[in-house]
Amino acid sequence: MYNFSMKVLIIEDDKIILNSLKEYLENWEYEVFKNSGIDIMEDVKNIKPDIILMDIILPSFNGYFWCEKIRKTTDIPIIFISSKSEDLDIIMGMQMGADDYITKPFNFDVLMVKINAVMKRYYGNNIIKSVLEFNDVMLFVNEFRLEFDDNEINLTKTEMLILKSLFEAKGEIVTREKLMDKCWQNDFFIDDNTLAVNINRIRKKLNKLGLDDFLLTKKYSGYYLNDGRN
Repeated sequence: MYNFSMKVLIIEDDKIILNSLKEYLENWEYEVFKNSGIDIMEDVKNIKPDIILMDIILPSFNGYFWCEKIRKTTDIPIIFISSKSEDLDIIMGMQMGADDYITKPFNFDVLMVKINAVMKRYYGNNIIKSVLEFNDVMLFVNEFRLEFDDNEINLTKTEMLILKSLFEAKGEIVTREKLMDKCWQNDFFIDDNTLAVNINRIRKKLNKLGLDDFLLTKKYSGYYLNDGRN
């Protein structure tokens, strides 16, 4: 595995949002640091994050204040995440030096698109992407694609998350329950059939790369990747 995680500092005093964001971003290979609005400049200095996600309503001073203060020491990307949705609030945030602004409640996937866009603008081709490798098959996590023998296939988000779990298991069995939890964390209506449909779609794509026996089933248990010993 080639894991070059980008560091994200989340500055948010709502613990539910803070922890949910941390869990989501870690699932996308980011190294996440949390700050509830205390000792912000110290964390920025010590952590040296690659991007900051910051609320506007914070203890003591607001996000506008901290954004302007951070901008005096570094130009790293800052995205405001706030319930303040008036045009004036957004304009103020951008004038204080933010690179983007998203209002609560927000869709995590939309936030991820904004993060990727800001990171690409700032770092350009210097962004090192997360790549997983197993038996010469490469999974490009952030790009939703699989590569083998100079050929590649594109993946949906769900297909990528399934394969990511299997790649990380390195040939060990991953249970159906774990895969469903990884891909559909908050959906109580997902059943084993939904997973099976996605597994079949992945297998059809793998077949196009000549990887007919790469993704295997362990009856009554789950799925695993063929390490060449099967």
